[in-house]
Amino acid sequence: MVDQNIFREYDIRGIVGEQLTDEVVAVLAGALGAYFRRNSAKIIAIGYDARESSPGFADILTEGLIAGGCDVVQIGMVPTPVLYHTTFTRSVDGGVMITGSHNPPDHNGFKISLGTSTLFGEQIKEIGELANAEALPVGIGSETQTVSRGTGTKIGVLDAYISDIVSRISVGSRKLKIVVDAGNGMGGVTAVPVYRQLGAEVIELFTAPDPTFPNHHADPTVEENLQDLITAVRENRADLGFAFDGDGDRIGVVDETGRVIWGDKLMIPISRSVLAENPGATVIAEVKCSQTLFDDIEEHGGKPLMWKAGHSIIKAKMKETGALLAGEMSGHIFFADRFYGFDDACYVGARLIEILSKTDEPFSSLFAEIPKTYSTPELRIPCPDEIKFEVVDKVAEHFARDHNVITIDGARIQFDNGWGLVRPSNTQALLVLRFEADSEEHLAEIRDAVERVVNKLKN
Repeated sequence: MVDQNIFREYDIRGIVGEQLTDEVVAVLAGALGAYFRRNSAKIIAIGYDARESSPGFADILTEGLIAGGCDVVQIGMVPTPVLYHTTFTRSVDGGVMITGSHNPPDHNGFKISLGTSTLFGEQIKEIGELANAEALPVGIGSETQTVSRGTGTKIGVLDAYISDIVSRISVGSRKLKIVVDAGNGMGGVTAVPVYRQLGAEVIELFTAPDPTFPNHHADPTVEENLQDLITAVRENRADLGFAFDGDGDRIGVVDETGRVIWGDKLMIPISRSVLAENPGATVIAEVKCSQTLFDDIEEHGGKPLMWKAGHSIIKAKMKETGALLAGEMSGHIFFADRFYGFDDACYVGARLIEILSKTDEPFSSLFAEIPKTYSTPELRIPCPDEIKFEVVDKVAEHFARDHNVITIDGARIQFDNGWGLVRPSNTQALLVLRFEADSEEHLAEIRDAVERVVNKLKN
């Protein structure tokens, strides 16, 4: 039996050698083949990151899909957005990216696309059910029926990807100095050549992929991982600093002073630039984002839409609503304006270079008029899986008596001077809390009011 815990909300993910062995990956290959065939997807692109286990897993997956009748197009070691780009620009019916993303070196996983849509939720569960079926659907791994083997080809896609990104950016006359910290993940593979072709001076930190991540963890949502970038920006008097997660789909940004600009605040100048060219456009942000973002979108003529967290879920909502831009606190930012609608940290950085190259002001000046708020990071409180959803429902019910409560994804409770969020984790036995207010005093009051109710209900 394949461990069902590897089938997460947005991907398949586990510990190499324990949950993900060669044998398990072979079973997954059969299940994925069955899923693709069930959905009339025959030509499948496969990419992988620089982790030690990734090339071997790619070979096993390739063989399993070919044996099951799929035609596999191998694109080699690439960032995740390059795999997404391949599904949009090549004649393929789907894709699998083998990556551990921002997780520790002994983890790995699979991000799966059907057509140009990234799978999540019930689709991932369906693959899990196929993996643990006693017999896969006829034609996949069946001993009683034969299926014509598919084919395998290898193609290079990096040059075409880089050229496409560069062609979509219109830089101004200002030459910028940029520090790029890839954390020894995959982000530097594309970001460095793209930004240099855009005319920027690029200072590289840890841009060579290394599966041991010897310098710091490749996760830009953790401030500790940004210290090398902050130092380099200050010492080199750079205009901007970019950090990437392990597979290059999330971005972290620091301004010229070394201040970290988190994903929701970063969306403010980005959304302004999109709305300047597309008045009235819809912009999506998830429930953990600052109220200042939603207010700023509206003030600049846009239609703010608050939605659930999760890159696959947001991409689906963008397609449904025709939104031109979306973003998450975590640094997943999605452009459908002049781009394809998927999360690509390299492209986000290129758009920021475009914005800043057309002004003589420092990057920090773009945030000067935004009201100052005080907020917590994401706070994680243990809560058993069997009651976490019920606890959130009861929190919403409690506060709905005298507050406006948004229940799109958990319970976002509106107070006079801020808000508090309680939502169940999609992947762990946890509740995730976050708070924002107009002063430190109000922040403490809101947090105390919500946490008292949460602790009472979960105990």
